[in-house]
Amino acid sequence: MNIRSLGVAAAGLWMLAVLVRVQAAPVPAVSAAAPQAPLVDFATAVQPVLEANCLECHSADKRKGGLSLATYEDVLEGGRSGPAIRPGDGAGSLLFHRITAEIDPQMPLDELPLSDEEIAGLRLWIDQGARSNPSAPPAPPPWEAPLGLAAPSLPEPVWTAWSSPADRLVAAYLRGRGVSEPELVSDTVFARRVYLDTWGLLPSREALERFVADGAPDKRAKLVAALLSDGDRYAEGWMSFWNDLLRNEDGVTYFSEDAGRKSITEWLLPALRENMPYDRFVTALLNPVTPGGPEGFLTGVNWRGETSAAVKPWMQASQNTAQVFLGVNLKCNACHDSFVSRWKLKDAYALAAFFSPEPRLQLFRCDVARDEYAEPAFLFPELSRVPASPALADRRATIAAIFTDPRNGRMPRTLVNRIWQRLLGHGLVPDSDEMDGRPWSPELLDWLAGDFVARGYDLKGLIATILTSRAYQMRAVPREGEPPARDYTFAGPEVRRMTAEQFADAIGSITGEWSVYQPPSTGGSGGKRPPTASDAVSAGAYAREWRAPSTNLTRALGRPIRDQVTSVRPAQATTLQSLELVNGDILTRLLTRGARRLLGELPTEPVSLYNAAVAGRYAAARAFDIDISNAERLWLIVRDTGSNAPERILPVWTDGAFVHADGSTVPLASLTPRDAAGLRDAAGPGAGANVPVRNPSRLVYDVSGRGFVRFRGRVDIENARAEVGSTLNPQVRFFVFDAEPNSDRLVPPAPAPPLEASAPPGSAGEVVDRLFWIALSRPPTAAERRASEEALVDPARPGKPSAEGVADLLWALLMKPEFQLVY
Repeated sequence: MNIRSLGVAAAGLWMLAVLVRVQAAPVPAVSAAAPQAPLVDFATAVQPVLEANCLECHSADKRKGGLSLATYEDVLEGGRSGPAIRPGDGAGSLLFHRITAEIDPQMPLDELPLSDEEIAGLRLWIDQGARSNPSAPPAPPPWEAPLGLAAPSLPEPVWTAWSSPADRLVAAYLRGRGVSEPELVSDTVFARRVYLDTWGLLPSREALERFVADGAPDKRAKLVAALLSDGDRYAEGWMSFWNDLLRNEDGVTYFSEDAGRKSITEWLLPALRENMPYDRFVTALLNPVTPGGPEGFLTGVNWRGETSAAVKPWMQASQNTAQVFLGVNLKCNACHDSFVSRWKLKDAYALAAFFSPEPRLQLFRCDVARDEYAEPAFLFPELSRVPASPALADRRATIAAIFTDPRNGRMPRTLVNRIWQRLLGHGLVPDSDEMDGRPWSPELLDWLAGDFVARGYDLKGLIATILTSRAYQMRAVPREGEPPARDYTFAGPEVRRMTAEQFADAIGSITGEWSVYQPPSTGGSGGKRPPTASDAVSAGAYAREWRAPSTNLTRALGRPIRDQVTSVRPAQATTLQSLELVNGDILTRLLTRGARRLLGELPTEPVSLYNAAVAGRYAAARAFDIDISNAERLWLIVRDTGSNAPERILPVWTDGAFVHADGSTVPLASLTPRDAAGLRDAAGPGAGANVPVRNPSRLVYDVSGRGFVRFRGRVDIENARAEVGSTLNPQVRFFVFDAEPNSDRLVPPAPAPPLEASAPPGSAGEVVDRLFWIALSRPPTAAERRASEEALVDPARPGKPSAEGVADLLWALLMKPEFQLVY
């Protein structure tokens, strides 16, 4: 497969998929290996063919698609798409399909195909057992992931302290690779790691010092138990993990003709807080029947307009449930037979038939209808069962029962692998979305999954088992590039990056400056009646970062959008991250406000005289009549909070008028604002009774000495109502202030932060201690203290720290790997 001309990205992706798409093509006539045929020698007859045609893209260094064909062991291992060969079955091997064009594209790509003799030699070698040499035994068959759970026998303890079943299995694994008993991390490192992994928060200085001073031999297990017992903080700490998997987030909208995306937060957060057993958790997601249930998971994203058959809501449900709960990727074969796995187009449709409005689905291959239909059937026939009736309720109940069938070991295995990967940085199976891969310890995976099931699908119990294991407490090892497809060796947890949410919450923990969660606008969004004029924007609340809308900063740090399942966030540093961390407006504002809040110097946020939303499918004008008798200046603010197409929204202040005490009026449109940038074209004095503005916009009017006592009018949008509905789904808020507003806090949140605020530090030394202890979980060195205190001094207030200096020092600490990485 001499892909020397592989300069096109598409060619790289095809080879990344390594070997599979079945299409009819001539196959050289090669008979099965005859008993008298001489055994093929890999070194002289096979390796030269591979070296001449494959290594430009599939060497030990390049490994396109995770595949190397450089050595005999590499050929047996295969790549991310699975085994390249099946010893004893040449015709069934993906390598054979590729070189014979049974799977498109044929290899070598854009080169002359292999000769019939070369193809025959490769097939004969595979048919004969893919031996390393003629005198060697046949190669073992490729790994086949079992469906049911096994009960592995436990080895005798290798090291005295490694006595739990999980630790005995890991110890035996390590000893078998010549590893001596590993050292564990210090109490400080353990506490910082486990706080982030349970609550998503950094430990306070007091909690850290108390834990380190504790002399009890079981204090680590006690700390884990204490952290997990706090249901609220545990649930909030794990919300991002589940939001990524379940595509959930408040306030995210997508274009839709008839059914908008539905948040499941109000179900998910209590489910985590109360530690709902995982089998019930999955059942509720697949068969939501109770009021307030998680219907939004199956609703998915209902894209507006013409869409591919592969992304219909029931096809999304098929793909998402298989991926999230079974570690089966059905995305390719929702459109055609998979190029990279055993799954077929009909498999995806048969699973989708459990969720579709009709129980019989016509198949579409690449959006072309076929005269073929699928009825409800499970991916693994031995577990499939026929619904009690064709009714959707019965079909959903049936598939929920199949997924949670005790014989279905894939469900608990997949969850265990996801949790292990989340906590230790690398899964027992390398890819949690491809659970057909070989685990580095099949015994450990099955023991953890079996214990999880035996203890009633206890999520907290599973997390506690892993967090208290000696394996979790080993020193973290840095990841050097991408781990190989084969021969991954567990040597301890991998160094991980903080999540975007943990990064933002750390700033809140240090300074008291948290993000603000704004409840969805009232105003009929998704409702069946127009809003009333009295509907107003609800006050927000200080909240953990998972609940706030994503920002340029958090997206740069890895927080995904919700149009697809995200199993593992990217861990690599990027240029975009650097730009946001060095020059980003959002981090700058957080640190500037945070420093002032920390020092007790942040002024109270002004409260608007009026605020209201024009929002949703039934958006309607809102009247206002407010007292401005004491105002000297007015700020008229328009803010978009999630319209489908903000640039197309046309806000307007309608029939605005200032009223004198005698009842006479002055039209708003007759006044000139201090800055006309917020006006749309043709707006201004003489343009009419209305003031059309941009979205967003900010107008400031001087009203001092004019004798105005009231300001009245309406707020609205000028868009034709025919395009408002699902096309625009406007989410616009209007505000009137008589004091300069804070653009970040137009609605002051309720004064109840996620963590109780500490008293402002009184000296530069106290500031330095606070920043170092929370950010880095340690005191500053003498040199660090000296430099930090000098940087904090406010020249105008000797002995007092300046807000600018605090912001700069905090930024410097946040940029340290010691802060951003979880060791």
